[in-house]
Amino acid sequence: MLAIIGGSGLTKLANLDVTHREVMRTPYGDPSGAVTFGQLGGQPVAFLARHGYGHTIPPHEVNYRANLWALHKIGASGVVSVASVGSIRADLKPGDIVIPHQLIDYTWGRKSTYHEGCGVAVRHVDFTDPYDPALRQRLIEAAARAGMTVSDAAVYAVTQGPRLETAAEIDRFERDGADLVGMTAMPEAVLARELGLPYAAINLVANYAAGRADSRHGISFDAIEQVLQESMGRVRTIIAALVGGSDS
Repeated sequence: MLAIIGGSGLTKLANLDVTHREVMRTPYGDPSGAVTFGQLGGQPVAFLARHGYGHTIPPHEVNYRANLWALHKIGASGVVSVASVGSIRADLKPGDIVIPHQLIDYTWGRKSTYHEGCGVAVRHVDFTDPYDPALRQRLIEAAARAGMTVSDAAVYAVTQGPRLETAAEIDRFERDGADLVGMTAMPEAVLARELGLPYAAINLVANYAAGRADSRHGISFDAIEQVLQESMGRVRTIIAALVGGSDS
């Protein structure tokens, strides 16, 4: 059973045939909300809204440890993260869908490991490829089956939020090699790795990043909302194709 974590613009899966919801308790506190269980194309799926079902939890206050622990506890075979992002590259336009392959973590102060505290043994994990290659490939193939064009490689810069970035910060991220900017891939990705959960992402470009193209002098939140409303349906279509072709 795949688990979907929905971000901004995807607080529910409209095409999910819901069977039940379950409030999960974890050693790390409460997740962002109840886990929604259902069927998509006849296949079981679990869904969790990262920011809460009312979109009330900012990115730096999401209980990532509880969220991933809950999905692990229900027996998820993998996790697909959905998130809206800003584009640093000119060729990645608002409305484009990207399957990132790398990330750079600029966040601070977030709980980013399960292995801490008095008497807990230190555990290192290999994070060379932060996104699971096999699950990424399944997403790319699902998009092709659905007739959706996606960019199959990009570096995601993870910022603290909830504010957006300055133009100078975006310039720095570009020099560092980033193509996209968002606020939620970390510590989500590394916590999934610690739990042995394959993790991959679908990113919807909602806007050009600060100082770029039509965001050169500021970012329009009305325009972002319009892009999310017009384009998130294609993300749902890819997820349906992924689940429909699932072997787990």
